[in-house]
Amino acid sequence: MVTMTSYLWITQRYLRREQYSVCMAKKIFVLLGNPDSESFTGELSHIYDEAARAAGHEVRCMSIGDMKFNPVLEKGYKVIQELEPDLKDMQENVKWCDHMVIIYPNWWCTMPAKLKGMFDRAWLPGFAFNFDKATHEVIQRLRGKTARVIVTAGTLSPFWTWWKFGDFTNEIARGILGFAGMSVAISTFGPCDYCSAEEKESWKQLIKVLGKSGT
Repeated sequence: MVTMTSYLWITQRYLRREQYSVCMAKKIFVLLGNPDSESFTGELSHIYDEAARAAGHEVRCMSIGDMKFNPVLEKGYKVIQELEPDLKDMQENVKWCDHMVIIYPNWWCTMPAKLKGMFDRAWLPGFAFNFDKATHEVIQRLRGKTARVIVTAGTLSPFWTWWKFGDFTNEIARGILGFAGMSVAISTFGPCDYCSAEEKESWKQLIKVLGKSGT
C-alpha cells in the first residue's frame, strides 16, 4: 500500500504473511540502526518502545551507536572471529524475541555501514541459518519470528528512491532477515528533509500504532 500527501510517501509491504499476527503480548526486540541516537530515527525508536511497553509487551532495546565491536568480517568464514559481548547480546535478544524491529535511515540506498557490519559479523551459520550438506538446502533457524524494518528517507520520497535506484530494502528484508526465516514487514517514511511538522507527527502516530499492536 502506498499513500501520498503532498511530499509524504508512506510505504507498507509484507514479504511473508504466515504467523504475522497481532497477539495480546509479545517479546519485542527494538534495534536502532542509526549510529546517531539523537536523530529522527532515534525518536521513532523511543516512540515505538514506549507504545509497546504501555500496551503490555515486553521490550528489549539496543542502539547500534552504543555497541562496541569490529564491523569488519576480516576473513569471511575461513577464520573464527570471536564475537564481542555486544554482538552476543544482540544474538541473545534475537533468540529471545517473538518480533524484531529495526529502525534506520536510508543512506546511499542501503543501511548504515555499522548496521551492515553487525549483520556481517553476527548473522552466522549456527545462529541464523545452516546449510544442509546432504540436501544442499538452507536451514532457517529464525523461522517463526517476525520482523518490521522501518526506514526513513531524506531528500527523496521512498517511492522516488525506488523508482530511480531500485529496491533499497531487498538486502535486509530478503537477503538477511528473510533468508534466516523471518516474516518481514517494511515501513518507509519520507522525505524527512522536506516534510512539515504535521506530517512528521502523523508518522509518529503510525509508529505508536505499530508499537501498541506489537507489529
